[in-house]
Amino acid sequence: MRGCGMDFEGSRMLSTGQLLLAESLSIFDPASPDASSILNLAILTLAVTGLIFLVVEGVLFYSIWRFREKPGEKAVGEPPQVYGSMPIEVAWTAAPTMIVFFLVLVTTRTLWEVKPNLPVAKTGDNTLFVTVIGHQWWWEYVYETFDGRKLSFVTANELHIPASDEKVSRPTFLNLKSADVCHSYWVPRLAGKVDLIPGHTNVLSLETKETGLHLGQCAEYCGAQHANMLIRVIVHPPEEFERWLESESQPANEDPAVREGKEAFLAESCVNCHAIRGTSAVGTYAPDLTHLMVRETLAAGMIKNTPENLDQWVRDPQSIKPGCLMPAFGLDDRQFKLIVDYLQTLH
Repeated sequence: MRGCGMDFEGSRMLSTGQLLLAESLSIFDPASPDASSILNLAILTLAVTGLIFLVVEGVLFYSIWRFREKPGEKAVGEPPQVYGSMPIEVAWTAAPTMIVFFLVLVTTRTLWEVKPNLPVAKTGDNTLFVTVIGHQWWWEYVYETFDGRKLSFVTANELHIPASDEKVSRPTFLNLKSADVCHSYWVPRLAGKVDLIPGHTNVLSLETKETGLHLGQCAEYCGAQHANMLIRVIVHPPEEFERWLESESQPANEDPAVREGKEAFLAESCVNCHAIRGTSAVGTYAPDLTHLMVRETLAAGMIKNTPENLDQWVRDPQSIKPGCLMPAFGLDDRQFKLIVDYLQTLH
């Protein structure tokens, strides 16, 4: 039965994975100026190295064909050996040196183009500042300021940013930190890879005019569930983003119909790790749950956020994400139902 359960979970996660793959994760489909610069460098490098490959292979195959042993031809041993040819030695030294020097120059130019210049937040700057903290195996987002306004709320696993347009630039600056091991933040259509290193802060900037969902992935091995540490960036039109900020800034929804479930949640050790604003749950070790049901996925993008998946996740997170740091709790069915019903009201 356990094996059947794992098969069910595996097929459910597979279908979600197929859905995610429907979104573009290719660097060849850029949606930002930085991603376009990286694409241009990749194409140029591919063209240069591809030309070298064709030339080398062409000479190789020509030599094999031209100097092959022909039928009926008498073998004469090795052909004459040439040693110390100055023109050949200069050519195979100078040509690679010039090619490498050229690639270093264009790579340096691209690095300069995509390097963020972190500004100081001020009123009217249309700039969003977010601190990103990588955990095993999820993302914490601390919203600092937008357009000079202080925000100071926390969410998890789904980054929401405003879109730029032809008249107004609305960049997002991410301060990247790690709570445990090295991670790497990579959203291929928006920017390059930047590491999150314990004890050190790196900066990444994002800007795009293309609204909607942009997917990414932790790009540095960080433990057993590294492959399932997914990134979701949702880009909103300006008015919609303002509404989202207003909603996220509010404390948790209070629904009298699930008062017993709220009490059950607060009575368990969930509060040691999770936070729900407006309650006594103030944990910082695990994702903030204040607006849990607004998120489209659970387990850092692994499964869709549905009542059925939420119930399974609360009951036995290890069956979905083996090795994750959330344990299974030995509660009875009634307690599980009360807690899950409460969590479903957190919009």
